[in-house]
Formats: sequence, C-alpha cells, structure tokens
Amino acid sequence: MAETSRPPVRRPRNRKAQLADAAAELFRKHGYHQVGVNDIAKAAGVTGPAVYRHFQGKQDILAHVLLSGMDTFGLVTERALATPGTPADQLNALLRAVAALAVDRREITALWRWEGRHLAREDRTKIRHRGTELITQWAIALCDVRPDLSPADAELLGWATLSVYGSVSVHHVSPPRRRFEELLTRLATAVTSWQASDLSVPDPPAGKLPGRQPQPGVAGSRREELLTAALTLFRERGYAAVSMEDIGAMAGMAGPSIYRYFPGKAAILVAGGYRMADRLTQDAEKALSLPPREALRSLAESYVDTVLRSDNIMANFVTELGNLPERDRKELVRLQRAYVAEWIRQLRAESELTDQEAKVVVHAALTIVNDLARTPRLLNRPRIAAELIELAVAVLNAGR
Repeated sequence: MAETSRPPVRRPRNRKAQLADAAAELFRKHGYHQVGVNDIAKAAGVTGPAVYRHFQGKQDILAHVLLSGMDTFGLVTERALATPGTPADQLNALLRAVAALAVDRREITALWRWEGRHLAREDRTKIRHRGTELITQWAIALCDVRPDLSPADAELLGWATLSVYGSVSVHHVSPPRRRFEELLTRLATAVTSWQASDLSVPDPPAGKLPGRQPQPGVAGSRREELLTAALTLFRERGYAAVSMEDIGAMAGMAGPSIYRYFPGKAAILVAGGYRMADRLTQDAEKALSLPPREALRSLAESYVDTVLRSDNIMANFVTELGNLPERDRKELVRLQRAYVAEWIRQLRAESELTDQEAKVVVHAALTIVNDLARTPRLLNRPRIAAELIELAVAVLNAGR
C-alpha cells in the first residue's frame, strides 16, 4: 500500500500578532508580574518554546505591545485629522475615532497607562517620545479649534481626554457598542470644551503647589518613613523588583530592622491600601449627607485631595493588587467597589443613565484624576488640584 503523508502544518502568518494580543489581555487583567510566558502561550494556543520564535521574552512582548499600540493611536489620529472639513470637524472625527478604538482595544490603553515601567530604558524612551508626539498632535488640533487655549492648557486637556478613553481599561462594563462610543465621545468633548478660566478658586501662595503634599502621619515615625519609602519604590520599580533591603536603604535603616515594624513586604502594601480606603470612606460618609449634585462635587474634591497627597498609594493599589494576600485583596476590592458605587448612585439620582452608563462616566472622572496626578509636568501647574476637580465634575455633568 502506498504510504499516505500528512500535509505540512503551517503556522499562521499573524502568529506574532496573536501572541501579542493574548499577552496584552493577560497583562491587563492580571498585571505584568502575574503573567508568565507559558500563560501567554496557552492563551494563544501554542507551546511555551514557540513564543521564543517571535520574542526574546516577556519584556520583549510588552515592548512590542506598547509600541504597536502607540503606532495604532498615531495612525488613527493622523487619519482623523486628515478628514476634509474645518478644524472642528477634524477634532470631532478624532474624538469619535479614538472612542471606537478604545472600545475595540481596551488593552492598549491599560498597558500604556500602567505597565511601561517594566520596559528596558531604551523602550521606555521610545514610548515617552511617541507619547509626547501624540499629545503634541492633539494639543495642536485643540488650539486650531480653540485659539484661546495656551499650549500648556491644551496639553492638560489632551492628557485628560486620553484618560477618558483609557478609563475603559479599568472596568469590564460594556454598554451597547454604539451607545458606548457615543458616551465616550460626549465625555471627551466635555473635556476638550472645558475652560480653565472658569476656575473660581484663587491662585495658591507663591511657592506652594497643591500636588504631592507630604503624607499625613506621625512626625518622625520610622514606620511612616518605611511605608513612604516602600510605596515609592513599588511604584517606580514594581513590587516584585523591590527587596526589604532596598526599602531599608531608602529609609536609612538596615533591612532586618524593618521587621520590627512590618512582618514582610506584603504587609507594607496592605497597610498602604487600607490607609487609602479609610480616608476615602470617611470623606464619602460626610459627602453623602448632601444633595446628589453637591455630594458628587464633594466626593471629587476629597478624591483629588487624597490622590495628590497619596499618589504612590493609589498607583500601587491599581498596579499591585495581585500581590496582596487573598483575604486583604478581596476586602480592599470590596471597599473600592463600594466607594465607586456611591459615586454611581449619586450620579444616577439626577440623570437617566443606566447603571452601566453611569459606571462608564464615573470611571472616566476618576481616571482623569488618577492619570494626571501621575504626570509630573502637569503637577507643576499652580492650580492643578482645582483643575482636576473641575475636569472630573465636567465629565460627571456631561454624563447627565
């Protein structure tokens, strides 16, 4: 009998893209350090060794995902701004196009916002340059429509607008697609239309900026110093890359001495999470005694104040949640969801939004604060605290 031969198995031409897409979604859901190469391979339907035919390792995959995502953002921006019509027509086309991209590719905005620190220095530099180029394009488009804007104000609104779209990566809500895109476009339009001149607060005293205030605590407390040092390092390097010795060195004490104050690294992360939760819960209880519209403004004011004073805690809560002990992780997630639910309840009290739509709006407002508080050049603005409050309120009002 003639021997029959099997047809050769051909690898799909887009295998690299499949691996990158699978990795991006896993990184978004679980965080960079919680995902291994074998996890990526399994999600893409290949073996672990097959991944290395396309990438040198996990870090290389992350760099590819982020850089490809930046290229996609750039392409969508260029196409929208080339739309025939007035500058206003082009800006509207841009806001709609990026809304569609955000709904289609949530993982791009998530990784760009939170995981870039895991890249090699060369790749981080590339991301930073491309991000600057993108914001510059957005700022120019804004100034073409609004000549009243200064370059600095246009940059602020550009970052805030991107945060509206990036907010879809922090929740799993999916309203009907058309409604989802229209809602994101409306929220982004509210940001691009916002007037910095509408601020009703006076300028702060010379030399006193509202951002990055010292953490409140016991003066001279070694525990406070260790907590601040650890949270700073976790934010800069990632939890897994920081040792107890690193924390001790930054706080000016020997590594073993830390155990007098914290039983381990995870305990420090837990302490930071509960500190943030306690502050927000206490402020929310006060705000909820007010009418809905006033309550939302009060919530925005307390949230901005807390984030600006505790930005390292917020950054770590978002990026390092998977490193918390399971019991504490569940409790902190419960507290966080209960806090957001109060925002949603107050918003729905004076609007016809569905629960899903209200969640989209609230997360957009919160994400503007979270993102801009992590952008050093924006924190140099003398009235950044008031601006963050008003931008958040503008988004909430647009949601109504």
